[in-house]
Amino acid sequence: MLEGEVIAMRTGSEPATARSPLRMRLWLSIWGTFWALFGLVAFLLVGRVGWAAACAVLLALTLLDLGVVIHRMRQGAHYQPGRDVPPYEPDRGGRPQWRRPDPGNGTKPP
Repeated sequence: MLEGEVIAMRTGSEPATARSPLRMRLWLSIWGTFWALFGLVAFLLVGRVGWAAACAVLLALTLLDLGVVIHRMRQGAHYQPGRDVPPYEPDRGGRPQWRRPDPGNGTKPP
């Protein structure tokens, strides 16, 4: 263990205390939809078709994200492991070492 390294172990209360960013995404999608629509109308009025097309694409993306967020909010809570699921050891940031498979002829791989 490195000096100053913090180990975060799962306590089992995460499903009860978890917070979802869906409400924030909802408001950001509404904000983006408003500004993309404003940009689309403004650029169409001044005759900038290229910029209006870019705003139209952005408007489509924000409306798609808004639809996904609303769908997920209406789905409600999903399965979360209960107290009978034991805590797991946290990832320490290391990658598992890949080993070559045994060639099968009695010799060890290099």
